[in-house]
Amino acid sequence: MTQQTTETARSLGLKGAANARDLGGYRTGDGRTVRHGVALRADAMNRTTEQDQAVLAASGLRRVVDLRSPDEVREAGADRIIGLAVAELDGSGDAALLAPIPSAQAGGPTLHHVPIFAADFDIYIAMREALADRDADRQRALLGDGKAEQMMIGLYRWFVTSPVARERFATVLRLLAAPDGVPMLFHCSAGKDRTGWVAALALTALGVDRETVFEDYLLTNERSAALIEHIVDSFGTRGLMKEPSLLLPVFLAERTYLETAFAEVEAGWASFEDFWRDGLGLDDDVLDGLRRNLLTD
Repeated sequence: MTQQTTETARSLGLKGAANARDLGGYRTGDGRTVRHGVALRADAMNRTTEQDQAVLAASGLRRVVDLRSPDEVREAGADRIIGLAVAELDGSGDAALLAPIPSAQAGGPTLHHVPIFAADFDIYIAMREALADRDADRQRALLGDGKAEQMMIGLYRWFVTSPVARERFATVLRLLAAPDGVPMLFHCSAGKDRTGWVAALALTALGVDRETVFEDYLLTNERSAALIEHIVDSFGTRGLMKEPSLLLPVFLAERTYLETAFAEVEAGWASFEDFWRDGLGLDDDVLDGLRRNLLTD
């Protein structure tokens, strides 16, 4: 890990969201620096403590973008952030989910629920099915022999090949670039896959070098190591899985996963700039807004 990554990709220190961290401090190719405190990436906010919420309130958040599917929100719970409203997940469709929900109190952040999930290989559903069926042979059939890794690789490929996924990711980038868009926190369940691709897209667009983008992505393994170990151990001790390590490919950030997404970009578009314009449907105004909001002068 480079000295730059160690010093600048700082954890927010949240007890209930270990993978919450600031994108600030990364340097771009033209010598500028990503501002601290404006773009925060995180895992789910449903387990935040009172102290965590005080930290978030002090950050002056204007927007919270929740990338979880409706099922993930229903089962894990809504974000616990002071002043943040709760989305009504009544099955009325994505149009309703995508509408911003104003703050529940003056000065609080606006909630944007931008669900990103692949119905054909929903990782959340696969994990639920694996845990619901305690048959070790069936669990191995679902996740063993490289199947879990292939499921993750398929997800990252879908991030780029699916027009719906690209539009959802573009929505998040537009929010980051909006004049009143930051400080903004964006998150999914683990703060690894969907959140990781948003961060990779934003940092790449700003001119941060590819290796640093990978290092930021892989920091999830450092931030979440204790939690992952606890979860894997508990699955075994509670008798949910005979081989809980089968789920490690789902829990860990692997360089191969992010490489897959970038490879799909390179296979489908001549350059990242072409992907930005034609794949994501974003223009120079969005890029300029992103630079204004996230970069130092």
